[in-house]
Amino acid sequence: MNTSHFAERLAQYARLARLDRPIGNFLLLWPMLWALWIAAEGFPDPLVLTVFVLGVLVMRAAGCVINDYADRNVDGHVKRTTQRPMAQGLVSEREALGVFATLCLVAFGLVLLMNTLTIALSVVGVLLAATYPFAKRYTHLPQVHLGMAFGWAVPMAFAAQAGTVPEIAWLVFIAAVVWATVYDTQYAMVDRDDDLRIGVKSTAILFGEHDRLIIGLLQGLMTLTLLFVGLQAQLGPAYYAALVMATGLFVYQQWLIRDRSRERCFQAFLNNNIYGGIIFVGIVLSYGWAAL
Repeated sequence: MNTSHFAERLAQYARLARLDRPIGNFLLLWPMLWALWIAAEGFPDPLVLTVFVLGVLVMRAAGCVINDYADRNVDGHVKRTTQRPMAQGLVSEREALGVFATLCLVAFGLVLLMNTLTIALSVVGVLLAATYPFAKRYTHLPQVHLGMAFGWAVPMAFAAQAGTVPEIAWLVFIAAVVWATVYDTQYAMVDRDDDLRIGVKSTAILFGEHDRLIIGLLQGLMTLTLLFVGLQAQLGPAYYAALVMATGLFVYQQWLIRDRSRERCFQAFLNNNIYGGIIFVGIVLSYGWAAL
């Protein structure tokens, strides 16, 4: 294989792993970072932080690969996904499975640096990530499955940092699942017409004309859950100020999706990156001020 051909294959694999679209990385990173800071009650162990940041990035890439493999006969019929490598026939099924397996091995190598509990929990994480792409064939709740896959880094982070998975870890996990259901439903609203035509299921289809109302209720549940997280972790005023600002972003997202247009629903989805970052800053500042 000559150098130019090798470089071209790597470029296609990078596109397959969605390395050119980092928004998904942040949506996975934020809940994991919330969990690590709360578990450590401040700055976490540098090794744990490094392993989890790298692990989240690798597993997000693996999730994108297996998702495109599952949707290889579907993406060509959806406006948003027609340019993906497998939809265009630029990456074979065998190549995609090889890339997925390689990424999972890298992630497993990273988790082996952690304690036994974290390693055991990682098996569940891989199963959730590998089965999510197929959920949309059988249930209208693939967004909840995605939330569980994305949020599983939370109990793993507590296990790695604190050696246990306390009650508050599951509160943060619930928040992560609800949040993913919110933003991935907004994302699914972009594809709703195409999904209805080709028979793919989603919460956007399940909620129908009540989509905005149910998203609003989920946003309220998310806010309440994060309030309980703050109370149980005894976080300071900076956290509650951040929660107020983040709640304002939920209101803004409701305004964006008011007419259910593809462009505005996608903007609402993207806005969640800012939401996650604001909550993280609030947690960091709370522990920073408490240390003064």
